[in-house]
Amino acid sequence: MDPAEFQEIFGRIEAEIREVIVGHADIIRKVLVAFFAGGHVLLEGAPGLGKTLLVKSLSRALGLSFKRVQFTPDLMPADIIGTQLLMETEGRRDFQFKQGPIFAHLVLADEINRATPKTQSAVLEAMEERQVTAFGVTYRMDSPFMVLATQNPIELEGTYPLPEAQLDRFFFKLLVAHPTPEELTQPDGDRKNGALAEVKDYIRYGSSPRGAQAIILGAKGNALVEGRVHVSYDDIAAVVYPSLRHRLILNFQAEAENVTADQILKAVIDKVPRH
Repeated sequence: MDPAEFQEIFGRIEAEIREVIVGHADIIRKVLVAFFAGGHVLLEGAPGLGKTLLVKSLSRALGLSFKRVQFTPDLMPADIIGTQLLMETEGRRDFQFKQGPIFAHLVLADEINRATPKTQSAVLEAMEERQVTAFGVTYRMDSPFMVLATQNPIELEGTYPLPEAQLDRFFFKLLVAHPTPEELTQPDGDRKNGALAEVKDYIRYGSSPRGAQAIILGAKGNALVEGRVHVSYDDIAAVVYPSLRHRLILNFQAEAENVTADQILKAVIDKVPRH
């Protein structure tokens, strides 16, 4: 394949993914570069920034099989690799190996640092050797094979840092940044009064884009319940607190001054014009 042909194919795949993913252009390009280089990628970022959607969009664009593994402290290696099941065929009972989710073209290891080191190591052989050995038998992975792992840098409780041997198997580590306020708000000048300036000192991490989606959908639902087909200020105000209070992570200053998420949200809402 000549460079021009590769560039054309790469561009079509990239464009298809960007139709689904808003922003993160550099992340999308580097994930694709890693894929074509045969490498694995570690994505680090807060929840709700589209990491899972990126992997799903990649699998659809490439027409490849996709499996997702939610890593938790009680996840066992067999939950990833597979296990032997006692099967009965024509009156005979035999143990047969049932493949786990690692046997896919694209594998999403979601929040990989929540699993124990023993479970994390279950993917080492697959990532490095493109094979899995279970019960004395070696199984080759289908080609292409790529692991995209995510980890959440916000919560450190209940997490297990990835060992160096695990980190070294990742081709890239990409930092998925939180959207800027300009990307999440309309540039209509409503914030010229500095509504957020008074409360940002108390916030460690703000809401992800899921919070905005919850407000929009919740407000639409509230309007329908009230018998209207348009969303009003009151509809939005009615769902802001339940949509965002659990998505704001406050800092030590807020804890020391007994400032709650609801107080911060109220300070912002009170500054928003009703027209």
